[in-house]
Amino acid sequence: MTLTFNPDKYKDLLTAYLPKLIKTEAENEQALGIVEDLMHRERTPEEDELYQLLITLIEKFEQEYYQPIQQNNPLSMLLFLLEESEKSKDDLVLVLGTEDSVNNILNGQEKINTEQARRLGEFFNVESSLFIE
Repeated sequence: MTLTFNPDKYKDLLTAYLPKLIKTEAENEQALGIVEDLMHRERTPEEDELYQLLITLIEKFEQEYYQPIQQNNPLSMLLFLLEESEKSKDDLVLVLGTEDSVNNILNGQEKINTEQARRLGEFFNVESSLFIE
């Protein structure tokens, strides 16, 4: 016997649970509770539709809310490329001009300027924008 989807039963479920876009952790926890309840039982087609809807809403919230903020960190990128390319601080002096400048950049006391970023991009064969905040 194949179970058929009943729109009226689904409407009753939607009215009972009132699913909506999740905007807070509390709303997410509430939706997770409903999903957990539905997960551990044999679901009707209407409950399965609600279950899938809630999972979609939870995933959307969690991707946006828990996604780490990606920000450009030029110094980290420089250190990473330096290590991966097995280049040395002395190689950077040849690219950037002076040992003081290289030391200040590596110590975080000086930011990489546009011209230095261009040179570093050429040196490491990457986009110069990786070195600009």
